[in-house]
Amino acid sequence: MDKYIGRLLDNRYEILEVLGTGGMAVVYKARCHRLNRLVAVKILKDDYLQDEEFRRRFHSESQAVAMLSHPNIVSVYDVSTSVTADYIVMELIDGITLKQYMEKKGILNWKETLHFAIQIGKALEHAHSRGIVHRDIKPHNVMVLKNGSVKVTDFGIARVMSQSNTLTKEALGSVHYISPEQAKGGRVDNRSDIYSLGVVMYEMMSGRPPYDGESPVAVAIKHINGGAPMPSTLNPNIPGGLEQIIMRAMALDPGQRYESATQMLRDMDEFRKDPGMLFDYNTPPLEDVIRIQKPPLVLDPTPPKTTAEKVEQKKHPAPAPAQPPKRRPATAAPAAKQRRKSSQDEEHSNVATIAIIACSAVMVLAIVIFLVVLSNSGTGQKPVLADVPNLIGMDYETVKQEYGEKFKIKLNQTVYSAQYPAGQVIWQNPAAGGEQIALNSIIAVDVSMGEEPEPILMPDVLGQEIEEAQRALNNLGITLVIKITEENHDEIPKGCVIRTEPVAETELVAEQEVRVVVSLGVAFKTGTMPEIVGLSKEKAKEKLEAQQMDLEIIFEEVYDSEYEAGYVVRSNPEEGESLETGDTVTVYVSKGPNLVPMSAVLNLNVDTAVNILKSDGFVNYTIETVEDMKQKDTVIELRVDGRSVSPGDKVDVNKTVTVVVSLGPNVPQEVTKTVVIDLKGAANDGPVQVRITCNDQVVFEAEVPMGTENITLENQTGTGKVIYTILIGEGEGWTQEEDFS
Repeated sequence: MDKYIGRLLDNRYEILEVLGTGGMAVVYKARCHRLNRLVAVKILKDDYLQDEEFRRRFHSESQAVAMLSHPNIVSVYDVSTSVTADYIVMELIDGITLKQYMEKKGILNWKETLHFAIQIGKALEHAHSRGIVHRDIKPHNVMVLKNGSVKVTDFGIARVMSQSNTLTKEALGSVHYISPEQAKGGRVDNRSDIYSLGVVMYEMMSGRPPYDGESPVAVAIKHINGGAPMPSTLNPNIPGGLEQIIMRAMALDPGQRYESATQMLRDMDEFRKDPGMLFDYNTPPLEDVIRIQKPPLVLDPTPPKTTAEKVEQKKHPAPAPAQPPKRRPATAAPAAKQRRKSSQDEEHSNVATIAIIACSAVMVLAIVIFLVVLSNSGTGQKPVLADVPNLIGMDYETVKQEYGEKFKIKLNQTVYSAQYPAGQVIWQNPAAGGEQIALNSIIAVDVSMGEEPEPILMPDVLGQEIEEAQRALNNLGITLVIKITEENHDEIPKGCVIRTEPVAETELVAEQEVRVVVSLGVAFKTGTMPEIVGLSKEKAKEKLEAQQMDLEIIFEEVYDSEYEAGYVVRSNPEEGESLETGDTVTVYVSKGPNLVPMSAVLNLNVDTAVNILKSDGFVNYTIETVEDMKQKDTVIELRVDGRSVSPGDKVDVNKTVTVVVSLGPNVPQEVTKTVVIDLKGAANDGPVQVRITCNDQVVFEAEVPMGTENITLENQTGTGKVIYTILIGEGEGWTQEEDFS
């Protein structure tokens, strides 16, 4: 048993099982007890614990990956160095390698190839932007997740780019994907990763790497020399534009390749938008490439008939050649009937067998007759002869009753016949109308089982609910042994049929075992609610279904002013909240704004108008008052978003309505106050006569004593600015302004 299984590293990571073994380290599945999550732990092999170079390279991996944070790159959570173990902790990937995926599916179509290549390219773009070259891009180091996304892993030989970054000891990486400069031990930069990505794309589209050989050295030399066949010579279905991208990435001279992953991604995106395009850069013109023509597939001029064609042929048989009809032995019951033979050799074999049986019967009959004649001659008596009766078309039971005393009626076989009903004789030996035979001689007969029934075929129940599939099988009219098994499936809903054994259109016989595999739905998993607010209803549904968590999605329509009709307003649960398999997600989709005709509330009292607006659904409103000639508290205008709204205009009910209300006419209010008139020292020289007027009215007139400084006028009334005129004796006067606001 592995010595790490069951151990608790750093009192945190419990090692559970081995996931895989590489050249430098072993990868384990582990549980982080601090965060209660499953992780992958890569532990350096004991052989290298004492080798400082390997330990340095091992930690180079962790330091390099720790600098990266991208959805297409495996995440590193922790790094530890100790005397007993050097390890890094990474996210646990639930999926298979791209190599396993390619082995399973064979040649990929261009859409899948582009789907994977773009994600790998984005991972490299991120790594290169941080000065990191992977140096070992190959399908084995790309993980394909269940949702179709990929993560680039194993940065075990990634190094920070530098002028001194050369390979002096060994050519690292898998030789089938190694760049020419890497194979030669030359300087390696980001273009080496681009070359390897081109090789991976080449393999995805053609089903094989561009170079192969008897030894790693031979393959490396081919990379150095170049000259790989165009992938279209191996797969004529590859689009020209995609072939150009692959071959530019795989250019022998790094200077002829894409300068960056970003540049390559740009071309892949252009091709994705227009798969029929060709690029202008200097790759060999596709029209000048000599393509290897595959030999045409020679098909049998008479392809095998389908089951339906066989049934139709039995209903309307072709004219048979002039020879005795073929007779096939049949079982005692239709449910155990023999299968129809389709090959010409089997037909010849059956005819030969029947001919031998017939000849044998004739010989046996001749010997019997000879012995009877010999016996009669010995006694001196001649045998009693009789004509052979014509039994064809007669009921077999009737034949036995009518001729059973004169002849020995022997059943040879029962066969299906479209001409004679069940129970009738369809063949006899000896035939009627020939020479006479002795009484008590054997007459062999074949009896019809009637027309052969149409074959019972396995129905197509894929995708049906199991109850419906069982009904279809039970209605076939034969007894079947139905066995139901279950397994998870990411696409077929729970309770529906994934596949059957045998498959649809297969002929069934009684008591046959039929296996029906039923979906359990997607395997249980957890996740987080994706961001769908602002997406169309269709895009939101696609994004939720892409989670592959068998979510129950409920759409509800709501009025909304911010989002157009058909777009998601909010969701429950909200973005970032946790999800589990089978959860219900409610998606609220906008119906657009709730437009309501504006009621005629102008010239109404403000309280009445507000009550009408509320009853119409306008709950958001403000009151604004202005001076106006209309009666006080009268509504004189309605505004929404700063514009005036007339009765009948349709307005979003969620908008705020500004109700403009009159303060009444601007009539000045009369004010009463005490006014003090300053005499400005006019009475200092002796008593003076003072006369004060306001608005042409005398408000004070009298002689005031010497030394009077001012005169107080009580209960003066006025509005606004009022002018008082003061006259002293017969001299000139002056004015004094008072404010009665």
